[in-house]
Amino acid sequence: MSSFKAAEKMKEILGRYFEDFKDSSNKVAWVTSVGPAELLHSFGFKVYYPENHGAMLGASKRASDYIPYANAVGYSPEICSYLTSDVGAFLKGETPMSKAYGLKSVPKPDILVYNTNQCRDVQDWFLFYGKYFNVPVIGVSSPKNINEVDDVVINDVANQIRSLVPTLEKVSGVKFDLDRFKEVVKKSYDTTILWKECLFFGKNIPSPLTFFDYNIFMAPAVVLRGTDDAINFYKELNSEIRERVSQSLSTVKNQKVRLYWDGMPVWGRLRMLSELFNELGVAIVVSTYCNSWIFEDFGYDFNKPFESMAKAYLELFIVRSEPVKEGIVTKWMDEFKTDGIIYHDAKTCPYNSNSRYGMPQRIQKKTSKPYLIINGDLNDMRLFSDEQSKTNVEAFVEQILDNK
Repeated sequence: MSSFKAAEKMKEILGRYFEDFKDSSNKVAWVTSVGPAELLHSFGFKVYYPENHGAMLGASKRASDYIPYANAVGYSPEICSYLTSDVGAFLKGETPMSKAYGLKSVPKPDILVYNTNQCRDVQDWFLFYGKYFNVPVIGVSSPKNINEVDDVVINDVANQIRSLVPTLEKVSGVKFDLDRFKEVVKKSYDTTILWKECLFFGKNIPSPLTFFDYNIFMAPAVVLRGTDDAINFYKELNSEIRERVSQSLSTVKNQKVRLYWDGMPVWGRLRMLSELFNELGVAIVVSTYCNSWIFEDFGYDFNKPFESMAKAYLELFIVRSEPVKEGIVTKWMDEFKTDGIIYHDAKTCPYNSNSRYGMPQRIQKKTSKPYLIINGDLNDMRLFSDEQSKTNVEAFVEQILDNK
């Protein structure tokens, strides 16, 4: 992970974002990472993302210490380790936000709003906090394994989002403003187009940045979409990346191999893996996970923001059927000129693990490109072997170089 000037800008805007939670007069809404944040912003809520906190716990390398606390109150070790590490840290009264942003604890919610397009775990996660804080928990039950995003499913999800409005009005004390909602959706659209531009710089040879940079710079797309800060940040970042492209600068020196990473990051081993791939001359240029915050369909129809939001959330990779996912992966492998693909089979995240139903074998047959499956997890590092993963990666890269 190399140094970008834009990293300081990101630190500044994230600092302001977290600072707002110190003001107890602000109404706070918790939302899942691909939930209806735009609607919440339109009501003036300060919007908090527990999944972002889960990633922070993973990156802090403390998640495995907290998970047993959640297990002790009945949450299985088999379910989402974002959930179990977050709940466990809460029960223990600790958060990495204390050191990073001066927050003593997670911000107290006035309401929690989920979208199950990722998985059912997010609903159970929010119900825990809703009961603890005695606040409303509302949300959207989204279909999964979708082949075609047609008007039937769009209207279903759009109507579910509409149904949230009365409760949000009651909790916020603010009347719903359609024009304000449209404005926020438009800003999210602008953010998503700029984020896509950032990710698609990976098509350049050599690639000016990699998966490990994407994991850092996606933060504003996750927690600040719908705001001017996110738009301005990605304009600045993309300008810096264009400059790097013009000078053929790369985060990986002597790039020999270009790879696709499918699945969740291994948050507690980002640095180790980044250094390993750098040493091997490998650039991971495209990632399924980081593309989760490309919501181009926000631009579907700005005069119909509920339908646009529904369509955007239904078009996401994680919501689609296996054949559609295969088509997307195959297309990106070709467009980014990858030499192979690594699938991260995250033990506690089945919906973001795409190696369990024969996809690697089918895509290899279509593309003639080799694949490697790494067993691990997003947060629970007891499930990840440093030595085994390193050995497997080295052998995989050697195989690709030999074939070249």
